[in-house]
Amino acid sequence: MWRIEVRKLLFDIAHSGGLLRQFVAGKTFEDYKGDPFLRSAVERQFEVIGEALRQALDLDVRLKDRVSGTKRIIAFRNHLIHAYASIAHEVVWGVLEVNLPILLDEVKALLDEKEPSSDG
Repeated sequence: MWRIEVRKLLFDIAHSGGLLRQFVAGKTFEDYKGDPFLRSAVERQFEVIGEALRQALDLDVRLKDRVSGTKRIIAFRNHLIHAYASIAHEVVWGVLEVNLPILLDEVKALLDEKEPSSDG
């Protein structure tokens, strides 16, 4: 199994991703763009995902080869937090539609497997 600390962080990513799916279920881009409450909720969960991934990578660098776009995910989190005034709603919505499903599939696979051997 993955170390308990890494599993917890992967679970946090999966949980935040699930919340994101709930938040935008049945919503359109126009709904998202026009609802500051929804945008705030979505951005917060992406912040959690990026931070959890950063911490997980600090604990186990093998995740870099198992999760697509780790640098981009963390950079996206940093942009949401530090460059909040220049967030493009289209970019966030695109990440929701295109990148989030891939990330969640990869994290689910990691949570479902035993930890890779460190012998190799």
